[in-house]
Amino acid sequence: MKTDIEIAQECNLERIGKIADKLKLTEDDYEVYGKYKAKIELSLLDKLNDKNDGKLILVTAVTPTPAGEGKSTVTIGLSQGLNRIGKNAIAALREPSLGPVFGIKGGACGGGYSQIVP
Repeated sequence: MKTDIEIAQECNLERIGKIADKLKLTEDDYEVYGKYKAKIELSLLDKLNDKNDGKLILVTAVTPTPAGEGKSTVTIGLSQGLNRIGKNAIAALREPSLGPVFGIKGGACGGGYSQIVP
């Protein structure tokens, strides 16, 4: 079985600009941190003021399985599932688990095979 770090190192990361394009964000809507990470600017709320409000799903207080599948796994699964059925969904994780090189958890999701990597 591969280790979490081996799985993470095999990932093909998508550049943040490509992800922003999918979300129809302009370069003024986010601040880039390297090639693969960014923070959304608060001013984006003003641009969206005339749009209908979206839905917010909070995932909290989920008891993880022994393999470490808990809040992060549920959050990513919900986001992927909603996108699969044609909804425009984004997941934001404030503090995902410590990832593939720290602690004993599963690299943020699903025992290591579903990972959140920058």
